[in-house]
Amino acid sequence: MSAIQYFTKEGLDALKAELQQLKSVERPRIIQAIAEARDKGDLSENAEYDAAKEAQGHLEDKIAQMDSLLANARVIDSSQLDTSKVSILCKVKVKNHNVGKEDQYMIVSETEANLKEKKISVKSAIGAGLLGRKVGEIVEIQVPAGVVKLEILGISI
Repeated sequence: MSAIQYFTKEGLDALKAELQQLKSVERPRIIQAIAEARDKGDLSENAEYDAAKEAQGHLEDKIAQMDSLLANARVIDSSQLDTSKVSILCKVKVKNHNVGKEDQYMIVSETEANLKEKKISVKSAIGAGLLGRKVGEIVEIQVPAGVVKLEILGISI
């Protein structure tokens, strides 16, 4: 059994839309490509057929993974979050003492992480290091580039 994955409503909706796209558009496209390659004759020496079958295998694996993820998905109601400490789906304003820069990140599940949108995974070094911390705390977190010293300036939803 897979572990429970927590999502925002928007993140879960995006996952459902992607899965629907794979099942209703990509799967029929690959089935059509296999049929066309099969019509070209000898399958033992048909590279198009082999490529289409391989693509089908990858697609079916991805669909199975996403189905499993959805089966274990839980939506977090942001109105129920406690902002006295950092938790998943909180926005955390921090000051990086190494460079003197302030930034704000949202702590999200691994599947919703996107650094360009300032969404960091709860399982990343920084995300995990901030969990459970409170405003005013200074946290030293080991990252690949060394140790980063972050001060928590604010927590919001």
